[in-house]
Amino acid sequence: MKSSYKEILFVVAGLALAAAGLAMLRLMPQAWGGPLPYLCLGVGTGAFGWGGGELLKQRALKGEPELQKRIDIEANDERNVALANRAKARAYDCMLYVFGALMLSFVLMDVELTAILLLVGAYLLVVGISVYYYVRYDKEM
Repeated sequence: MKSSYKEILFVVAGLALAAAGLAMLRLMPQAWGGPLPYLCLGVGTGAFGWGGGELLKQRALKGEPELQKRIDIEANDERNVALANRAKARAYDCMLYVFGALMLSFVLMDVELTAILLLVGAYLLVVGISVYYYVRYDKEM
């Protein structure tokens, strides 16, 4: 069984961040009027949830090496990996059309130019990453 220091760190840091965000909201809401308290709450609860889940999983599998081995085999099974990759490819194809429609609707709704340019930048980044990996994998094969 692997060490749980990372998970414990995530639990403690998550609790600290969530407590800090809650304190910012409760004690001085005017001073922290921006998104910082909400960001602390969101990241803190997410880190706490992930770390706690991993700790609970490790505790549940502590005396069950056969179950742990079976879970590892299923997670790395060629069929499951192929299914996950195929689902990601479909989601990517769908995402391109959704991003395009969203950009067009933002332009038609006269949304602020900064928001539209951020969305276009994110869209081009995703497409650029796709092209980069396509070329890289094409050279490997």
